[in-house]
Amino acid sequence: MVTAKDIFENLCALAPLELQLSFDNSGFLFGRETAAVTKALLALDVTSAVVDEAAELGAELILSHHPLIFSPLKSVTDEKLLRLAQYQIGVISMHTNLDIAQGGVNDALMAALGAQVLGGLDEYGCGRVGRLGKAMSMEEFLPFCKAVLKTSGLRYYDSGRQVFKLAVMGGSGGDSLETAYRLGCDTYLTADIKYHQFLEAQELGINLIDGDHFCTENLVIPVMAQRLRAAFPETKFTISKRHHQVIRFA
Repeated sequence: MVTAKDIFENLCALAPLELQLSFDNSGFLFGRETAAVTKALLALDVTSAVVDEAAELGAELILSHHPLIFSPLKSVTDEKLLRLAQYQIGVISMHTNLDIAQGGVNDALMAALGAQVLGGLDEYGCGRVGRLGKAMSMEEFLPFCKAVLKTSGLRYYDSGRQVFKLAVMGGSGGDSLETAYRLGCDTYLTADIKYHQFLEAQELGINLIDGDHFCTENLVIPVMAQRLRAAFPETKFTISKRHHQVIRFA
């Protein structure tokens, strides 16, 4: 019998909780560790739609990247929490520890781009710096990147430089733009980029691409599913079909 604790320990071996940043709340966040798990659902976020999907699948566990509970609870009135309790569905969330871990979010992003990883980006080990197999113009790289991320659109600044040595950070990473530049990168791919950061990219002369928060991180979900299917073949691990990129472009 596979328990929620077995799955949790496997994920902790990949992304130890000690790696998470101080503001984070990764871990076993809801349910009983002793619960048997025959079916589990993987999704980037624990949305209401994901809870309903898990219940319809008969899943005993949801595995997410973004934490179900981020701030301290003073009451339990949230409808999602009540439904999780009703259906007896546990939740494990692996957030910044999975961003930082080898084989986690940022390595999955670099692998999808076909880039060789050279090292970490920021002081915490979050983000990656690497290089492509061959240089590409932004005109070539943008449609390639859009297809890899499966995004409905990209926001970008084109400095006129070719894409070869690049930095990535899945999710919100605009604050590390100058670090990517100082490390000699010609291109930086992240998400949730603000207007002043595009202006900064123009001043620095570095390509800057906003690939969407969901799309730059969701690449890790199939990686997690593959790992868990190999470790626990008797449990069915399903990737959410209802959770997807929220932002659309007209």
